[in-house]
Amino acid sequence: MSKAGLGVTGRIATRLAAAFAPPYMARFYLARITRKPYVDPQAVIHHGDLLLGAHAFIADRVIVYQAGDGGRVTIGEGTHILRDSVLETGQGGAISIGSDTFLHPRCQVMAYKGDISIGEHTAIAPNCAFYSYNHGIKAGELIKKQPLETSGGISIGDGVWLGFGVVVLDGVTIGGGAVIGAGSVVTHDIPENAIAVGDPARVVSTRGDSD
Repeated sequence: MSKAGLGVTGRIATRLAAAFAPPYMARFYLARITRKPYVDPQAVIHHGDLLLGAHAFIADRVIVYQAGDGGRVTIGEGTHILRDSVLETGQGGAISIGSDTFLHPRCQVMAYKGDISIGEHTAIAPNCAFYSYNHGIKAGELIKKQPLETSGGISIGDGVWLGFGVVVLDGVTIGGGAVIGAGSVVTHDIPENAIAVGDPARVVSTRGDSD
């Protein structure tokens, strides 16, 4: 792992390090051997502006993709991106994920037109999706031929917990410490420490409430 990296030599070194390692989360230790991040040999990295913090972990079958003029992807120290997740930037959008955050399997982070920022110490359950854009839907023209639109980027604060299958749409801010229930669709801002559920997500309680 001391010679691991995203270049040809670094990828070969990573493959050798992983050759006899157990699968899936049992490989976390490979990101802790040195300060270098671990990018699994089966991860697909097609991005010219990827910045990985020390001890970051990119699992097998993760895709990090840059479409044309996509912006930077920054993954913080000790953050884990687990298998089958997709991080994609295009049309000026960028992705920033803070330190010690977990993105569990099959999540999609799609930053087109607007940026997506996810804070530190945040837990994101499987099958969550973040879209900082939408499609134009004018009548009389095929939707797939209409330009992308955005109401703004997405900002997720520190210490947030998103349950299984949460969808976060463009222009949304979720405050630090908030909890979003499984299957919710977040279309409006959620305050700090709020507990929100539903489609669309609405605040039903606040962390610390006696009831």
